[in-house]
Amino acid sequence: MIPLLHDFTNATVLVVGGGPVGARKARRFAREARVLVVSPAFADRDFGDAELIRAAPDADDVPAWLERTAPALVVAATDDAAINEAVVDAAHDRGILVNRADRSGEREPGSVVVPATVREEPVTVAIATGGRAPALSKYLRQELEETLEGAGEMARVCSGVREQLKTRDVSADRRREIVTNVVNSPDVWTALRTGTSNCPQVIEDVLGEELATGGDRP
Repeated sequence: MIPLLHDFTNATVLVVGGGPVGARKARRFAREARVLVVSPAFADRDFGDAELIRAAPDADDVPAWLERTAPALVVAATDDAAINEAVVDAAHDRGILVNRADRSGEREPGSVVVPATVREEPVTVAIATGGRAPALSKYLRQELEETLEGAGEMARVCSGVREQLKTRDVSADRRREIVTNVVNSPDVWTALRTGTSNCPQVIEDVLGEELATGGDRP
């Protein structure tokens, strides 16, 4: 499988199943997409901002639900293998992305695995084990949370520095060198992580140094 990032802004995600797994999937996608959860009952869990639809579709009803809701992604999260299979078949017939939550390991062609993620906006890191070791994904996610502290601010610094250097007609090679030096600077990471400097201050300092040296390499 090849990992991709997919923008679900203004898209619909249909979750079939209202148990704990369905709730977890709904919370995940509701951060960005419009999420509909269809189930005859709902677990005493947080479904985020998802819309809960109380219904009990059987396998024959599944295609109509996909036609009605036109999702970009459908999640099969029931405890009924026949219904989950019907969700997968209906999604494949319509070219819709599908995530089957009751299977681990090997996946059908065209299926989607939802990885564990660590976010330090705008930085996102995803961890997947092919469904074979969820506990390992969770462990690695926790490890990376500390490593990525300050990465969001660093990304904004790099973007700001690069754009400012462009406006000053600094060559592409020199821009790349300066941004690389910023990313590799322990002092900059420490300043961003501790709050002793913020993004605009770091950008100003980098640009000031560039102007002071006239672009000369050390």
